[in-house]
Amino acid sequence: MRDLISEKRAPQVIVLENVYGVMTSNKGKDFASIGSVFSDAGYRFGAMVIDARHFVPQSRPRVFIVGVHPSIELPHNMISSAPINIWHPDRMITAYNGLSKQAQQSWIWWNLPVPEERTTTLTDLIEDDPKDVKWDSAEKTKQLLAMMTDSNLLKVQEAQKSGKRIVGGLYKRTRRDDKGEKIQRAEVRFDGIAGCLRTPAGGSSRQSILIVEGKEIRSRLLSPREAARLMGLPDTYKLPSNYNDAYHIAGDGVAVPVVRYLAKFIFEPLLAGSSVTMDVEKKVA
Repeated sequence: MRDLISEKRAPQVIVLENVYGVMTSNKGKDFASIGSVFSDAGYRFGAMVIDARHFVPQSRPRVFIVGVHPSIELPHNMISSAPINIWHPDRMITAYNGLSKQAQQSWIWWNLPVPEERTTTLTDLIEDDPKDVKWDSAEKTKQLLAMMTDSNLLKVQEAQKSGKRIVGGLYKRTRRDDKGEKIQRAEVRFDGIAGCLRTPAGGSSRQSILIVEGKEIRSRLLSPREAARLMGLPDTYKLPSNYNDAYHIAGDGVAVPVVRYLAKFIFEPLLAGSSVTMDVEKKVA
C-alpha cells in the first residue's frame, strides 16, 4: 500500500477480509496495527462483522475492513454516529477501543442496511444423488451416533419425532470428557444452517450431513457442489474434479453474496462518487 502511494497509484478503496479472531489476536495488537497502517496512510477506515448466514444457510462470520482514500467524499447515509449491533458486536467495539487515538479519529462506523430475511435452508441446497461422494455405510452412521453426547443425540431424536426429512450439518470435534481427557465427538445442528466451511486439511475439517427421516438416518460428506452452493456460487461454476481441491475453493473463499452486498452499498457508490438509495431503517437483529 505504501509503495502504491509513493508511486501516486494509491487505491481509492481498500478491503481486507479476515476471520473473527483477528479482532482479539495478539491481545488486540494485530487489529490495532492494521488500523495504524490505514490512518498513517491518511485513509479513513472502518470494520464490520458480516455473517454469511444473512444470505446463505452457512454460519460464516467474517471481519471486513474497508479503507477509503482521503480524496473520496463519504456520503452521510453511509456513516453511522455509533456502532450498529448487527455489524458491530461487542468484540468489535473492544477492538476499536484498542486502536491508537489517531486511528480512532480515522475510524468509520459503516452503515449498511439490514439484509432481507433469508429464505433458503440447508435442506434446499442438498443434492439427492451426489456424484462426488458416497453415502456412509449403516455401520459408519452408527459410529457417528455413538460419538455424540446426550444433548446431540437428543437433537437427532427430536428430528425423528417430527416425521419430516430433516438435514443437519455435522462436524467431528475434539473435546475433553469428564476426566479431562481428549475425546472425538460428533456434533450436529438441525437449525437449517451449515457450520462454517473450512479447508480440508484433515478428515475432521470436512463437514458431513446427517439426513433424518423418521427411523431412517443416513450420513455422508458434504459434496463439493453443496459446499459451493453454501458460498453462493451458481451451479454453472466449474469445480475441480478432485474432491479436496473443489472443497478447498469453498472453505478458503469469501461468500459471494456478502461481497455483492458490500459492492452494492459501499464499494460501487464510493467509486461512483455518489450513494445508492437505501433503506436504513433498523430491524431487530
